[in-house]
Amino acid sequence: MKDDKLLLHSYNQLWNNRTLSTDAQEPITVLLDTITREILDENSHPRVRKAKEVKFFFAIKRISTSNLPSEVKLQLIDLHIHVLTQLRE
Repeated sequence: MKDDKLLLHSYNQLWNNRTLSTDAQEPITVLLDTITREILDENSHPRVRKAKEVKFFFAIKRISTSNLPSEVKLQLIDLHIHVLTQLRE
């Protein structure tokens, strides 16, 4: 539970001007939903959306070049891999 909150907070640090509502949901649920929206490019207009694999690449690049601790980076990358794998099935 504490790790989930840390991951959510760390993920939120990667983005400027992005707020995550954690109202009545578990942090891991919010994080997985947010990663899914990111990979599906749902924050963009449908005409300019990129492929899932392209969005995945940019997300991994953003994580790997961040100042987050290595352990947190690996956990976030694992979550992105998990989400992309589920979306491709």
